[in-house]
Amino acid sequence: MSTSLSVITESPSSLDVDAVVVGYHAAASDAPQPASGAHDVDAAFSGGLSRALAQLGARGAAEEVHTVPTLGALKAPVVIAVGLGDAPAEGEGVDPDTLARAAGAALRARGRDHARVAVALPADTAERAHAAALGALLGDYSYTRYRTGDDTRSPAAEIRVVSAAAGAQAAVERADTLAGAVNLARDLVNTAPVDLVPEDLAGIAEQVARENGLAVEVLDEAALHEGGYGGLIGVGQGSDNPPRLVRLAYIHPEATRTVAFVGKGITFDSGGLSLKPAGSMDWMKSDMGGAAAVLGAMSAIARLAPAVNAVGYLAIAENMPGGGAQRPSDVITIYGGTTVEVLNTDAEGRLVMADALVRAHEDDPDLIVDVATLTGAQLVALGTRVFAVMSNDDSVRDDVVAAAAAAGESGWPMPLPAELRSGLDSAVADIANVSGERWGGMLSAGVFLKEFIAEGVRWAHLDIAGPAFNQGGPYGYTPKGGTGAATRTLVRITENLAADRD
Repeated sequence: MSTSLSVITESPSSLDVDAVVVGYHAAASDAPQPASGAHDVDAAFSGGLSRALAQLGARGAAEEVHTVPTLGALKAPVVIAVGLGDAPAEGEGVDPDTLARAAGAALRARGRDHARVAVALPADTAERAHAAALGALLGDYSYTRYRTGDDTRSPAAEIRVVSAAAGAQAAVERADTLAGAVNLARDLVNTAPVDLVPEDLAGIAEQVARENGLAVEVLDEAALHEGGYGGLIGVGQGSDNPPRLVRLAYIHPEATRTVAFVGKGITFDSGGLSLKPAGSMDWMKSDMGGAAAVLGAMSAIARLAPAVNAVGYLAIAENMPGGGAQRPSDVITIYGGTTVEVLNTDAEGRLVMADALVRAHEDDPDLIVDVATLTGAQLVALGTRVFAVMSNDDSVRDDVVAAAAAAGESGWPMPLPAELRSGLDSAVADIANVSGERWGGMLSAGVFLKEFIAEGVRWAHLDIAGPAFNQGGPYGYTPKGGTGAATRTLVRITENLAADRD
C-alpha cells in the first residue's frame, strides 16, 4: 500500500486524523517549549501540552518522542511530540536535517492504528517542508516481506504536512520521489539473497526501467564471456547463479553533461575460497548496496528530470566458494585488457567494479561516480554512519562531500596516497587485487579502482560499507537493516551537474 502525501494549511488542532506530530524544544525551565506549528495544539490542552510532556519527563532532546492521549482536546486521539533540541536563535529556523530526523523518529513511534498522520513540525519554508515530508516517509519505512504475524505494521495510509510556505507542494512532491528511491534501495538490500540472485536483481532493474522510461541493457553470462568482462566472470564462476551487467540510461534533450554511476552488486558475499568468518557473513546480503543506490537514484532522476544525461551500471555477481570458484593466485583479464592477480577472493567487489568502470568510459561522461560496500576498513576508519569519498580530483571530491551534506547524508573526504600503489604490484600481472601491506585497506582499494580510470576523466569513489546496513537499532529516519545510503547523494550530484551546464 502506498502512502498518500499532501500539504495542508489548516490548524493541526482541528484535523480529523489518527495522530498529530508536533515538535518541542529544550528550555531552561522544567517544561519543554512548543515549536513553531505546535502552539495551537499546546493551547488545546488544559494547562498546555508542555505541562503534560514535563510530567512524562520530556526535556526536548533531539529525536526524543512521547505519545500523549488527547482525551478529546483535539479531534485526533493522540499527539506524537518529538524533541528538536534547543530552540533556534532569533531570526533562524530549525535545521532541516534535525527536522527530518525528528519527523522520522515520530513516524517510527506511531501505532499500528495511526494510519492517518498530520505532521505539524516547523515547516515554514519549502526546504523545511521537504525535510519534514522526507523524514516522515523514510521513518515510516518497514520491511515486511517475510512477516506472517498479525503484528505487521503497514505504511501510513496518509501523511499530511502542515505548511503555508511558498513552494511547499513542489518540495513535498520531490521528497516523495526521493523517499521512494531510498526505500527501493532499502527493500533490495533487505531481501534475502536466495530471492535476489544476479538474474533477479537484473530483472528488477529492467522493471524499474520500464516504469520510469529508462533505457536498459542487460549482459548475461554469455555476453560477458564474449565481451571479456573478466572481473564479473571470475567473481561469479563459483556460484550456480551467473553474473549480470546492467546499463540504465536517462537522456535529457537539453543536456550538455553526462554523469555515469557504477554500483557494486554482489548479491551475497561468502568471501569465495577466502571464506569469511561466520560472524561477518550473515549481513553480506547488503553487499549489493551500491547497485541498489544506483538503481534507486536512477529511478528518482528519471522522475525529477534534470537537464543532464545519467547512466547507471549495476555490476552484479554472487561470490560463492563452489567447485568452479576462482582461486587465490588466479589471473583474470578485466574488460579493456588489464590483468589482475587475485590474491584474495574476498576482495571481489573491486574486480566487478573495474569491469563496469572501464565500460562506463564508453559513454563519454563528464564525471564517473562509483558506489560500493567495498571494505571493512571503511568501518574501522569512519564507523557506521559516514561514508568515505575519494577522487582523482580534489575539487570533485569536495563537491561530492558537499552534495552529500546538502542531501542530508554524511560523506568524509579521504586521500588516495600515491605511495600505496606499489603495494598492489604483482609479480605476474599488471596489478594485484589486494596490497601486501596491512594498513590503509580502504585507501588502497580506492587506489586499485583509480587504475581503471582514464587520464583526464573526473571520478569519485564512495565506500559505503558501514552506512549501507544498520546492524544496530533504528534512529531518526534510519531503520534497522538496509538504509539506502548514498541514493540521495547521487541524485544531488546529478542535479548539481545539471545546474552547472555551461
